[in-house]
Amino acid sequence: MDINSIKDSRLFSLLVLFDMHSQYFYNVIDGISDKDAQNRLQTKANHIAWIAGSLVYESYTLANLLNKKEQLAVVDEGTFSLFKDHNGIQDNAIYPSLKEYRKEWDNVRPVLRHALVQLDAQQLEGPDPYEMPGQITTLFDSVAFMIDRESYCIGQIALFRRLLGYPAMKYN
Repeated sequence: MDINSIKDSRLFSLLVLFDMHSQYFYNVIDGISDKDAQNRLQTKANHIAWIAGSLVYESYTLANLLNKKEQLAVVDEGTFSLFKDHNGIQDNAIYPSLKEYRKEWDNVRPVLRHALVQLDAQQLEGPDPYEMPGQITTLFDSVAFMIDRESYCIGQIALFRRLLGYPAMKYN
């Protein structure tokens, strides 16, 4: 990552995490069958397919909020129908395959990263585009929250991997 291309130094650490998450997403879903990705392990927990899809959906949502919609050609519009308006997991729904999510991740992450690098201090201090209820937050707060949530979601998928009998996620 070229430090000189970042317009606001507060983004440096977040972009390091963003780049790590971009790779970890591939690593954590690697080798998981579509059947296992839909397995909630007899709980009400979100399954891997929902968690992975929500990660991709939120990346698209933030990229769109940062005015990058015209640069994003969604590979399959139907991929996100179950996530519209930040919907939670839906019982008995069949979620898209991890392969589909991977294609969408390939599409959105470079565009979103470029948009994040271009944010300046004035934009980061601007209003939160998500309008979190009960809070007054800035765009910077939302970006930091989104990247922190990515860590959480990747960790959840990593735990599911192990509970389903898959080897631990690799960090390479």
